[in-house]
Amino acid sequence: MTRFALRRLLSTVLVLFAISVVTFLIFFATPGVDPAARIAGRNADPATLAQVRHEFGLDRPLPVRYVLMMDHLLIKHDLTSYVNRGAAVIPQILHAAPVTLSLVIGAAVIWMVFGILIGTVSAATRGTIADPVLMIVGVVGVSVPVYWLGEVVNLITQDKLHSGVFSWVPPLGYVSLTANPVQWALHLLFPWLTLAVLYAGIYARVLRGELLEALNEDYVRTARAKGLSERRVLIAHALRCSLIPIVSLFGLDFGALIGGAALLNEVVFGLPGLGLLTYNSLQNLDLPVIIASVLYAAFFIVLANAVVDVVYAAIDPRVRRA
Repeated sequence: MTRFALRRLLSTVLVLFAISVVTFLIFFATPGVDPAARIAGRNADPATLAQVRHEFGLDRPLPVRYVLMMDHLLIKHDLTSYVNRGAAVIPQILHAAPVTLSLVIGAAVIWMVFGILIGTVSAATRGTIADPVLMIVGVVGVSVPVYWLGEVVNLITQDKLHSGVFSWVPPLGYVSLTANPVQWALHLLFPWLTLAVLYAGIYARVLRGELLEALNEDYVRTARAKGLSERRVLIAHALRCSLIPIVSLFGLDFGALIGGAALLNEVVFGLPGLGLLTYNSLQNLDLPVIIASVLYAAFFIVLANAVVDVVYAAIDPRVRRA
């Protein structure tokens, strides 16, 4: 198991290196892309462009520029923005990261609990009216766009019923956990629920299908033959094996959302997270912030997949020999 974990750690480092190189080349070596022109502004004369290229090191060979940028970003931690002169990149990432982490972790807990609960109950009640009703709920959750649901939630809680039933709902924005835990939770409650609706429906449907397939396996028939109750067979035998694809799916979704895929949710609810920071930096072609954001996102996505592989190996020992 230790050897398997070390192999995954080494591959994680190699993947992150490859991502950093590809991202750098996309923004600095693509024909027609000139960061100096964006920094200098419109109608800049050749002398100004040359001065900007020299000042930002854009006139050096690509390998040198890559090494210098990674040195300033990962070792010295003093890489600065091209747009907001003098503004360090790392503090911007560190300021936005807790917002996104708070949003995604809270939503993930909710969607995993309800996804597993709905999927398990649906499989246990197959053949009854409860099964299609629960699956309809799951389909509705999957079909509703997050940004539309978020706008509807805001319309109800911030406008139509804010002075009545939802008078306790705070204005849009974010309050840090250390500043006020109660306000932190209140500001994130509806963003959590809105984001969880989509993924709870997906996980419920996937888990139901896996459970129904597992209940027809030989080891489940053997457990029934031993006299175990249907509930124990479902929970102790079928559910464990059925969670393997759920764990894999969770790793992909969690890593992507932490990396900035929760952008629409952040925009709708006014959360200054990593997705919003990346979007703004792309709008302004602020390359240092883009590079840092992409590496941050890649780190969490690759790390989440590595953790999933290790958990997968713990659940199914056959994976360790792969």
